[in-house]
Amino acid sequence: MKLLLDENLSRRIVPFIQDSYPGSTQVALIGLEHVNDSVIRQYAIDNDYVIATQDADFYEMDLIHGQPPKIIWLKMGNHSKTTTIKILLENQQAIEKALISDNKSCIELV
Repeated sequence: MKLLLDENLSRRIVPFIQDSYPGSTQVALIGLEHVNDSVIRQYAIDNDYVIATQDADFYEMDLIHGQPPKIIWLKMGNHSKTTTIKILLENQQAIEKALISDNKSCIELV
């Protein structure tokens, strides 16, 4: 599973999650900084990414358009890069179970 980190998540996270989420990136690293969320959503669909975000925008689009893409919604408010890395790594099995095995469109991590 490869993640596309939304603009609200640091691009500095990417190297730390590559072993667990190979091929992951962040929107600024692929030239999608400051673009409309629908463009990011379509990029994720076209390139088989799971979107990781801190806001409800992608979840709300999912309610209207359905999946793909699948979404990891980090609902913890603002937190450090280290905390985000820890959450993504410690919850990898739960994320994969929810999004792959259970075919859910979104997992909320609080």
